[in-house]
Amino acid sequence: MVLQDGTAIEESYSLGIGPQTQWKSCSLAKSVTATLYGIALREGAIADLDDPVTRYVNLGGLYAGVSVRQLLRMATGVRWNEDYTDPASDRRLLMDTQMNWEPGGIVRHMESLPAETPPGGSWKYNTGDSYLAGLVLEHATGTSLADYLSDKLWSRIGMEADASWWCENPGGMGIAGSGLHATLRDYARFGQFVLDNGRIGAQKLLPQGWREEAGAPYRIGEALIPYGYMWWIPVLDDPALKGTFQAEGIYGQFIHINPRKRLVVVVLSARSKPGYRRRLEINDDAFFAALASCL
Repeated sequence: MVLQDGTAIEESYSLGIGPQTQWKSCSLAKSVTATLYGIALREGAIADLDDPVTRYVNLGGLYAGVSVRQLLRMATGVRWNEDYTDPASDRRLLMDTQMNWEPGGIVRHMESLPAETPPGGSWKYNTGDSYLAGLVLEHATGTSLADYLSDKLWSRIGMEADASWWCENPGGMGIAGSGLHATLRDYARFGQFVLDNGRIGAQKLLPQGWREEAGAPYRIGEALIPYGYMWWIPVLDDPALKGTFQAEGIYGQFIHINPRKRLVVVVLSARSKPGYRRRLEINDDAFFAALASCL
């Protein structure tokens, strides 16, 4: 689906998927969670992104020394293996815990992780970090991820369908890194909300400059990290992608935001193999650049 200036200029479906299909977000949910942080920051539930996470929830292990900003940037410094194809990886262990509905299992695993660097000393894509980001947000706001999303965003920006959020167990924490299910159009509406800097009519739900801050790369030493607050920055060097950023989910899910062209592009897929970035089956950055160049 493609929106330009808030108007749909392309919408297509195939393989039995239609407008009412609720599609699993995969890691698109990370960017939704990060956006909820913007709302919580503006409302004061989160006082400062440089607060230690322990201001909001009691976390042990290396996370006792991690800030909220480091958590959102996945710069926690813990040793982590995200490889879906490795049965012994941390990501696969988290998936097993989720499927077993093991109360507190994810937190226990995250608290047991050894250090790779001090907090802020390295970046590593880490779905476990995003789960803890959801945990911190639930404690800071005093409500579940699903209810906070519903009350603060979903019910206010014209969503046409209900969404659902997978929980660790019945009554447990929301899976902030992958657990959202929604329709194509409603994912696009979320993207439009971000493109509009969190504005609904005359009301502003996100802090001033949040879009630019959340969707910007940052540096650790000399290394430029193509990741913001749980948003990816395209790595292809193409003028058409200047200032763009995107939510990405494994198996080919995207919410691409192009502020200069006023574009929101949503792609929902079921690719044959798990992979991120250069391991994907097609060059998605080139696709988004070509699309922007045509409009």
